[in-house]
Amino acid sequence: MEIQRALVITGIAVVSYLMIQAWQRDYANPASPVPVEQVAEQGNSSSSDSADLPSVQSQTDNSIPSAQSDNDLPSVSPADIAQPTPSSQRIEVNTDVLRVEINPVGGDIVRLALPDYPKHVDTPDQPFVLMDQNSNGTYVAQSGLVGKNGTDSSKGRPHWNSAQQSYRLAEGDNELNVDLTLTQDSGAEIIKRYTFEKGSYLIRVSHIVRNNGSSPWTGALYGQIKRDGRDDPGLSKAGFAPMPTYLGAAYWSADKPYNKLTFDDMSEDDVKLDQTVEGGWLAMVQHYFVSAWIPDAKQKNHYSSVYLKSRDQYLLRFVSPNTTIQPGEESVLYSEFYAGPKQQDNLEAISPGLNMTVDYGWLWFISQPIFALLVFLQSGEVSVFGMDIDIGGGVGNWGVAIILLTLIIKAIFFKLSATSYRSMAKMRKVAPEMQRIKEQNKNDKQKQQMETMNLFKREKINPLGGCLPMLVQMPVFIALYYVLLESVELRQAPFFLWINDLSVMDPYFVLPILMGASMFLQTRLNPTPADPTQAQVMKWMPMIFAVFMLWFPAGLVLYWLTNNILSIAQQWIITRNIENSA
Repeated sequence: MEIQRALVITGIAVVSYLMIQAWQRDYANPASPVPVEQVAEQGNSSSSDSADLPSVQSQTDNSIPSAQSDNDLPSVSPADIAQPTPSSQRIEVNTDVLRVEINPVGGDIVRLALPDYPKHVDTPDQPFVLMDQNSNGTYVAQSGLVGKNGTDSSKGRPHWNSAQQSYRLAEGDNELNVDLTLTQDSGAEIIKRYTFEKGSYLIRVSHIVRNNGSSPWTGALYGQIKRDGRDDPGLSKAGFAPMPTYLGAAYWSADKPYNKLTFDDMSEDDVKLDQTVEGGWLAMVQHYFVSAWIPDAKQKNHYSSVYLKSRDQYLLRFVSPNTTIQPGEESVLYSEFYAGPKQQDNLEAISPGLNMTVDYGWLWFISQPIFALLVFLQSGEVSVFGMDIDIGGGVGNWGVAIILLTLIIKAIFFKLSATSYRSMAKMRKVAPEMQRIKEQNKNDKQKQQMETMNLFKREKINPLGGCLPMLVQMPVFIALYYVLLESVELRQAPFFLWINDLSVMDPYFVLPILMGASMFLQTRLNPTPADPTQAQVMKWMPMIFAVFMLWFPAGLVLYWLTNNILSIAQQWIITRNIENSA
């Protein structure tokens, strides 16, 4: 019995330690606050972003594009240099799922809000702001053209013209184009077009170059995400401590579909990103939401990261190969930009591996089917080859879906749990005999162990029978934890009464207290450890776990509470049957 209890305690300790280690390694990204004076307000200087611009790449035959220094970039004409533009002159774009502001200086997305995702559950009319640039910080999406005839250079950025100051996707329309125009001294006419679609968080960014001049036009497309080192604004707060989630960069590569690049990595010269990739994507990842550039999948683009130490800002960018447009010809340089929730099906359809920004950790292969089953129970939908098929029959409540999921998982592990409870019941039955053997042989440990093992053999008891089944189920619990933590579908999902958000802690701690009580009742069905120290540990274990669970998502505690209630019922029936068979 001592071996069994020791293994249980050791297993819990090891799993908890590994979880903490994983959080620290993969998710903890402490960042110092950004001093306000270090944040350059958009539009206060015509060249405020010039130091952030990528260098042009050269392309010869099939060689990999190579970067050149910023000193090799040509200057742009005075007409193209950005002029100070007050924030009130930003171009506003409204669709059914996006609220976007574009600054004419550079034509960048400097604010992006999500009306379908309120900032707080109690303020449904206040959309969550994913991207913004103000005195509190910077998180923007920039793009443009660099190179011999590019619009952006170390001298400054262009001031784009727009026919309107406000655009809205009309009722019944499926697409909205927002055109920004620029005419260069060479005669080239450039249209920077943002294309928005109904119900989509994916924005197509096209640079249409019409070479009306007499000389060839040469340039390269770039796109980058610029973010400061502040904390995740969408981080779920669980009491006094935030639930840890990954905050940082990620990118696709040919040998690995999902690569993390922490802010600490981006500040190190020997770790930061610097490679050429065909297709792929670059992303800034945070809790529940992601922004990502998806360049032309048929081109080899140079991926890189830059850390601006003086401003505590991180840049994640791609630069395409040079494009040459002959006089009288027209060409389109395009990419796509996604900014929105981490919805797995939509992200997977956009680009391979992008769905992995929903980071389920090392147990993703367990988390994925759990999530699919949870979605089916809630909505009645199943995903087949990226298509959602509505079978019907969903309960429409994520809390009820979690309870049903617990029943299914419990049914899967029914026999395994029965083996564990049967072993515990037998141990409880022979506990008096074990105590007698211990007292009779208290001065002879070897004989005490021999007599105990003979008792186990005679009663057909496996000392590890109650422990191993519990440890086998532990990965499922951890995988479910990641599902409840990472899945944006559970963000602000109500259950009933006071629980209006299953993704954060129970505000009144009712579920953790009930979970602790159920755990205490469960320990009463288990045999009392012969060792007094272990007995005290097991006595206090329910209270320790209840306190530990105070800051866990209510959905996870609901799962554990439901599992405990089912386990108590199963264990009580098995224990009574074995005791009555004596």
